[in-house]
Amino acid sequence: MKEYRRTTGLVIGRLREEKGMTQEVLSGLAGIARSHLGMIECGRKSPNVETLRRIAAALGLRLSQLIGMVEEAGE
Repeated sequence: MKEYRRTTGLVIGRLREEKGMTQEVLSGLAGIARSHLGMIECGRKSPNVETLRRIAAALGLRLSQLIGMVEEAGE
């Protein structure tokens, strides 16, 4: 579970940076606290499905796309 959290956070952080977004901007678009996003990105919190869906939408992705990216990164 710890490795999943870490990989998820790394993927979200990479995607956010690729889109030129700050944590403040992404968290605002996703409707979550910036501190919560920060904890997700550093692997300290595991996001639930709804939070992942919101983050994916804010990044312009479907939830399935984000999960697929996390799975690929974890291989």
